[in-house]
Order: sequence, then C-alpha cells, then structure tokens
Amino acid sequence: MEKGKAQPQRVCRVGSPRTKGRCSVGIVIGMDEAGYGPNLGPLVISVVAWKSNSAPRDTDFWTLLDPVVTQTWTRNEERLHVGDSKAVYTPARGLKQLERSVLSLLGLMNAAPRSFRELVEFLSPHTLAEFDLEPWFADSDVELPLANTVDEIETGTARWRSCCGDCGIEPLALRSDIVGTVRFNEEVERHQSKGVVLSEATIRLLGEVWRPVREEDCWIIGDKHGGRNRYDDLLEPLAGETMILRRNEGAQRSEYRIDRTDIRFQTKAEAQFPVALASMISKYVREVSMELFNRYWVAHRPQLKPTKGYPSDARRFLNEVADLQEALAIETNCFWRCR
Repeated sequence: MEKGKAQPQRVCRVGSPRTKGRCSVGIVIGMDEAGYGPNLGPLVISVVAWKSNSAPRDTDFWTLLDPVVTQTWTRNEERLHVGDSKAVYTPARGLKQLERSVLSLLGLMNAAPRSFRELVEFLSPHTLAEFDLEPWFADSDVELPLANTVDEIETGTARWRSCCGDCGIEPLALRSDIVGTVRFNEEVERHQSKGVVLSEATIRLLGEVWRPVREEDCWIIGDKHGGRNRYDDLLEPLAGETMILRRNEGAQRSEYRIDRTDIRFQTKAEAQFPVALASMISKYVREVSMELFNRYWVAHRPQLKPTKGYPSDARRFLNEVADLQEALAIETNCFWRCR
C-alpha cells in the first residue's frame, strides 16, 4: 500500500457523518508566521489553540466574539481589531491596534508581559538561550506595552474574558518559535531550502499543543507554505503509528485526517479567526524584535534610518552599517539571513 494512503473502508468511515451522540466539544488550532521574506530580523511562527463547546469546524468565532472583536476597525472603534496581521498593522497606522489585541489576548492566558523578554519567556522560552548570539538582543530589553497603556490592555482583556465566558469558548495555548538569524542560516544550509525550514519549524511547534490521538474532535488550519501541496510527510513524526488519511492535495488547499483531527493547509487562511490571531502574535513579536534591532544600530549611528528588514530596504541598511559591522566585529551570519 502506498505510504500515506488510506484503506478504502477507512476512507468511507472518515467521510461519513459524525457519530450521533458524540460530544461536540472540541479544539480549534490556528498557525501562521511573520517574517518569512525579510533578510533582517527573525522568522516568527505561532500556534493558537482554542476550546469550543460546539463542533470545531462549525465554530463561528467571528460571530461569537463580535461584541469584542472586529475585522474592519475604524478610528472610533472600541472593539479589538483581529485579522490578517498585514491588515491590522502597517507602518503608517502604527503598532497600537496590533499590540492592544495581542496583549489583551495574552491576558486571557493570565500572562501580562511587561517587557520583551517576559513576552518571549511566555511564548517561546527556549529562544532566550539564543539571544546571546545576536548583540541587539543579548544585553537589551524594552518595556511593554509600547503604544498602549497598561489600563488599555487590561480593559481589552476584561472585555474579551467576559465575552468568551458568555459564548463558551476559551484559549487553551499560545506558542511561538522565534527563529533568529543564526539558527535560520544554519537550518537553511542544512536543508538548502528556507521553505523546508518554515514547514518543519511549524510542525514542531504544532506538536507542542496537539496530540494525534485524542478524546475530542479537533480542527487544525494554517496557511499554505509556498508552493508545497503535500504535508503528510511532515505530519508523520507527530502522527507516529496513527494513520494519516489524505483527503485532498492541491494548489488551493491540502487536507488530512488523523484519528479525530482534521488538518487543512489553505491559501489565505488568515480569514479564519485562529489563524489571524497566530499571524498577529507572530507579527507583534517580530515588530518588537525589530524595535530592539534598530535601537541597537541607531545607538551607534543616531542619523541612521531604521529598517523593517525587507529585501530592498535591507540592502540599503546593510550598506549603511557596513563599516559599523566591521568595527563592532559582528559576523554576517548573525546579522544577514542568507535567503
């Protein structure tokens, strides 16, 4: 039998309606990244897990949380802006709405980070050990929130908590992987592909919040990784001896079934609430990371224009700090991403 293929009778069983009387409480997991394209700064991947009191794929987070979140924020809007991070945050609009939504969500998990290091310790504690490899992280920190008051964050958390209590949903886990430049370059060198680096890091992170054999139904959704259509090989280490049923693989979406979990990778997955949150968490962590990065260089050259790290501007920045990089003995491997 071909690897990853289901036996015919199992395909029929999985495609049939859910067993009557089965508890509908389930788990919904979203995953997404920020910083895949830049040459400077980290790649950040996040996974968000929610518990719902209805069937996972039937849970309409946008409707349930409408009293507290909105996809279309306007100037006088009091609700939290949740959506694709590229819509929530722009350099012109600033960090305020992205930060307010992300830190209010962390408050639901009883986390109230007051510095970047506290944020990292909650989301990605293993990353702290890598900070010494990059001088802009090694001996520095920044207080949070950056663009909001503590009261604004606490108010957002309180409203979110009240709404979640009313509609019977709650966040279960938030995890991130902050792939710094040194590790990124090492992994790209090993795989000769930054796409593989993203995919493997995402699946490893998923393994921290999900188990393949479970008592409740689960739906996992994430954005497609570049041109990749097949993901069952990546899921195999997590599935172990549990069969992976391949349902669909194509340019728009790839779908699998493992025990009571449905897994989908699709284009524009940020339209799904948990994926949008994962996108926003990743973006916020990366933006604060770049704040520390820019502060380090500007401290040595005050007139230097900060960078977001994307290719065209990153090359400008690289040229403008070339002499500083040499004077400070900063190795290119910890500064410039190879792809």
